[in-house]
Amino acid sequence: MRTAAILPVKSFARAKQRLGASIDDTLRLQLAGAMVSDVLLALSQTEAIELTIVVTREEGVARAARSQGAVVVEDRAESGQSAAVTLGVARALAAGIERVLCIPGDCPALDPTELDALLAGPHRSATQPQVVIVPDRHGTGTNGLLLTPPDAIEPSFGPGSCERHRGLAGEAGAACRLEQPSSLLLDIDTGADLEALRQRLEGARSRASRTRAALGKPQHGDLLSRSCGG
Repeated sequence: MRTAAILPVKSFARAKQRLGASIDDTLRLQLAGAMVSDVLLALSQTEAIELTIVVTREEGVARAARSQGAVVVEDRAESGQSAAVTLGVARALAAGIERVLCIPGDCPALDPTELDALLAGPHRSATQPQVVIVPDRHGTGTNGLLLTPPDAIEPSFGPGSCERHRGLAGEAGAACRLEQPSSLLLDIDTGADLEALRQRLEGARSRASRTRAALGKPQHGDLLSRSCGG
């Protein structure tokens, strides 16, 4: 089945503002870039993903994405994650993609092996739309949304989105299930999330090398362009 990943990335100046109480602005910007870099790398290493569609107006992200063969869709309005994913879905449909995996750019410990297992999971009726939801570690938000076909439901991210996506799937007559690949459960919004990430990286030394470098050496420059741009 032709599968694309959709990765919405907001401008770094607006990214991770809830971390402001935990880290300074310089590290916050570096961390945002490093996490996206690690997610892009993981997606490029996931065998079942044919195409990555990055929706952004952050030029550094666009350059890095193109260097890895991803398609970039400009997010001119930057109206939020749901609107950005909708732009990505339209691009996927235009390319003949049969399903999309929508994920955020702040899950840097993402494991390609887990993604391949998720994408190889049980497939039901070929005629019935399917929605697979990966909740965040609190069980309320949505860190991953696998849609077959790509427009099976209209994405509705934000607080309470896990239950909201389940409701939308029911309204659409789609088969729906929850999955919990561990590397996709932790997104980084708060200081508590950042501490959980530090602990996770202690036990996953082969993952998130750019994020690890940002956290260990915040004085270094543009990790996104250095690690993904050539």
